[in-house]
Amino acid sequence: MSTLLEQHAHALAEFDRRVGDIGPDQWSAPTPCTDWDVRTLVGHVTDEQRWVPYLLDGGTVADAGDRFSGGDDDPAAAWRRAAEAARAAFEADGALDRNVSLSSGVVSARDYLWQLTVDLAVHAWDLARGIGGDERLDPELVRRIHAELDKDDRDYAASGLYDPPVRVSSSADLQARMLALLGRRA
Repeated sequence: MSTLLEQHAHALAEFDRRVGDIGPDQWSAPTPCTDWDVRTLVGHVTDEQRWVPYLLDGGTVADAGDRFSGGDDDPAAAWRRAAEAARAAFEADGALDRNVSLSSGVVSARDYLWQLTVDLAVHAWDLARGIGGDERLDPELVRRIHAELDKDDRDYAASGLYDPPVRVSSSADLQARMLALLGRRA
């Protein structure tokens, strides 16, 4: 089994690959995130990555204000800069032993990394669906996320992060079952 940092790297790569596939006329295409087009989805994930170094360094959501959100003239380049900085922050010595202060409360850096890993993976699928790209995610990443979500009794929809789970056939593949737990219909 791969490490949490390796899973995060897979999820970053999955999202990055889809960002690289966005055509110039696809930035306003709809996505499965009903209120977001492709540009807004990429902006959301970029903003999440921008927060990582600040939060791992002890910053708080309350103190940050809106410094990590903004419209970018080149959303693909902004994504890559933010992803590189987030990755470097998580790989820094002792980073995973810290706690971070999120809007939902204080969590371990490992839990924060896991949340971002799941979010990157599901949004990679959302982005692929929005641009008509390859929707298949890394099988190991899918297996790990599904296993964790399936055994976890938290209501992810209640967190406001995901839509309510959807029903899928018991014969659905593992990726479809994972996505269904996060409110997506594959």
